[in-house]
Amino acid sequence: MRWVTYRNEGSAEDRAGLIVAGNIHGLPPQMSLLGLLGDDGERLARAGERAQSSPEEVRSFDDVTLRAPIPVPPTVRDFYAFEEHVRTARKRRGLEMDPDWYELPVFYFSNPYCVVGPDVDVAIAPGATEMDYELEVAAIVGMGGADLDASTADAHIAGFCIMNDWSARDVQRREMKLSMGPVKGKDFATSLGPMLVTPDELHIKAGGRAYDLTMTATVNGKEYSRASLASIHWSFGEMLAYASRGTRVEPGDVIGSGTCGTGCILELSLVHGSDAYPWLQPGDVVELSVERLGRLRNRVVPGAPLRALR
Repeated sequence: MRWVTYRNEGSAEDRAGLIVAGNIHGLPPQMSLLGLLGDDGERLARAGERAQSSPEEVRSFDDVTLRAPIPVPPTVRDFYAFEEHVRTARKRRGLEMDPDWYELPVFYFSNPYCVVGPDVDVAIAPGATEMDYELEVAAIVGMGGADLDASTADAHIAGFCIMNDWSARDVQRREMKLSMGPVKGKDFATSLGPMLVTPDELHIKAGGRAYDLTMTATVNGKEYSRASLASIHWSFGEMLAYASRGTRVEPGDVIGSGTCGTGCILELSLVHGSDAYPWLQPGDVVELSVERLGRLRNRVVPGAPLRALR
């Protein structure tokens, strides 16, 4: 199944809908996508059957505004799971791979309130000059749990979507020198969408520790990034198990993969130079595409002025 959260023209009400034959079969307003999570997928499956056979409304994509599938997730964790990205970034700084990277699938918490959907303008972080995108895939938790087993944690995933973990690299660099973060270099925007795709739609593409899905990024129509999700080192089950270690994950939680190899300007400019891959500027349009998950498009706009703290 392929689910979206959308708003009708002139409405501020989020609705859940199933994509059927190129249209959106909407459910009643009180049935949110987040509200359909919480079990092993049975509730979502029943809602899908209802949406196909007796939708509340049928809408064209041209008549609605797509939102992030889960507009305000309970939590957003972003991991660091692609070895090529980590190795390239470290090598260009004169660093070898840290052996602990192969033991700990580390992540940071981002900001649920900065999540946006497709075709929404994204403002540069206040005071930043080095705006970057990050090409990722996110898993959405469907069934909560604590201390999950990595071999069975996949069963807790409701579906997958594209994720753009926008980054202000100059702000991030200053923060992390202080042994904290990333914080304000990341939490100003995270794009998710355009739809949530359930795992049964992807099984035919199983490969590596995930799925053999082509991932690309373009800036103003020019391809910058290309990779496969199958090249991921840590599986989503392993990431979920680590996220739930000593605590819980809950329905709607976002588990980001981290950046794929070649999946950001930081990495590309380290290899090919900043003249070939300059930082994003207002007016730039970034499109992330992942096979079977769709296309996530956002335009960069100027940020708010930086306000002094003292």
